Amino acid sequence: MHIQINTDKAIQGREDVARFVQDAVIARVGHFAARITRIEAHLGDENADKGGSKDKRCMLEARPEGLRPIAVTHHDATLKLAVSGAATKLRTALEREFGSLDARKV
Repeated sequence: MHIQINTDKAIQGREDVARFVQDAVIARVGHFAARITRIEAHLGDENADKGGSKDKRCMLEARPEGLRPIAVTHHDATLKLAVSGAATKLRTALEREFGSLDARKV
């Protein structure tokens, strides 16, 4: 499972952010790694220097092998919270998708 990280120009500390994203995604959806070819993370600060609550955005798109892409988005006050929230949403979406598929095979 390859994790690709894209950030807008307002995101600082890209190496630390990339490490955090990888750790958060693997912790929540790593058990699906054999069924996913790639996960793309799109990180952004929607208000940049202006600040504001819940202006950090994380969109995660999983590419399950042989299936349509699954995308989730989470907005929060910090980038870490946005990533954590999106990773949790992605886990739920993948569990639902793979659970439905596995139930049909029985």
